[in-house]
Amino acid sequence: MISNSSIFGKIFLWLIRPFSFVLTLNGRNRMNRVFPMQNPILWLVVLTSLLLTGCVKYDVGLNFDNSNSGELVQHIKLGERLTSFSGDSVYEWLKSIERRARQLEGKTQRVSQEEIIVTIPFSSGRELEEKFNEFFNSPANQPSESVGNQSDSELPKIESNVLLEQNNFLLLVRNRLIYDLDLRSLSLIASKGNVLANAGSILDLEFSLKTPWGAKNIQLTETAIEPEKNGNRLVWKLQPGELNHIETVFWLPSPLGIGALLIILFVWGGLYLRYNFMPDPRIQFPPKAATIQEQ
Repeated sequence: MISNSSIFGKIFLWLIRPFSFVLTLNGRNRMNRVFPMQNPILWLVVLTSLLLTGCVKYDVGLNFDNSNSGELVQHIKLGERLTSFSGDSVYEWLKSIERRARQLEGKTQRVSQEEIIVTIPFSSGRELEEKFNEFFNSPANQPSESVGNQSDSELPKIESNVLLEQNNFLLLVRNRLIYDLDLRSLSLIASKGNVLANAGSILDLEFSLKTPWGAKNIQLTETAIEPEKNGNRLVWKLQPGELNHIETVFWLPSPLGIGALLIILFVWGGLYLRYNFMPDPRIQFPPKAATIQEQ
C-alpha cells in the first residue's frame, strides 16, 4: 500500500519484460490476424494483466490496546507468478522492508519466501504518526539509483499520510484517525497515452483498524470507502486510481487516568477505614508524658 510507489511500477515493468520477445518473432503478423489491434503491445500487456491477477497482496493494520500501546502490522504476500517472473528484484524489495522495520524497532516474521509479516510497536499517537509516515515515505522506497530508460523515470508516485488527533477525558481518550492515500497514479498503467493495464487487477490493498471497543467510520462523501466490519475490526478495501480518504473516531482507555483514579480510591479507602473502623490511636496509645507524670 502504499508508499512503495516505485516498487509497484517496477513490478509491472518486470512482469511484461519476459514477454517482450514476442514482438520480435516472425509470428507477429499471425497474432495481428487473430487479434487485430493497432498496437500489439496493448494486447500483450492486457493478456499479461489477466494472467497476473492478484499478484501483490498488501494489508496494513493498526491494532490499539489502549491510548499508550499499539502495533502497526503489515502482511505482504506475493503471487507465485510474480516471483517467477521478477526473481531477485522482488525478494530484494522484501529485504528492504525488513531493514526499515528493524530501524523503527520493529520485527519481521517470514511465513515463506514470498510472504512476510511486519510488526512495529508504538506507545503514543505521535509515535504512531512518526513511524507510520517515516516507513511509508522513507527515501528507501524511492529508486536508489538513476534508471537509464524513460519508462522507469515515469514510474507512478504515491503519497501516504496518517494523522491521529487525541483528546484526553481523564479515564478515556477520544481518537480521530485520518488516513490519506493517493493512488491516482495507479489508475492505469500506460505508455505514451495508450492504456496498458488496470492496476487494480494486480494489486490487492487493504487497510484495517482494530480497537478494544470498535470504531465509527465517518463518511464525508458518497464516494467514500465503506469499510467491512468484523467484530472490533474495520477493514477498508483501497481503490487504485483514486484518492483514498479514511476518517474514523474511536475511544480508548487511558492507563494514566485509570491509574490516577485507583490511587485516589486507595487513599480515600484508607482514610475511611482509619476514621470509621479503627480505634483512635490517641486513646489506644496515651502520650508518654502523661504516663510519666502519673508515676
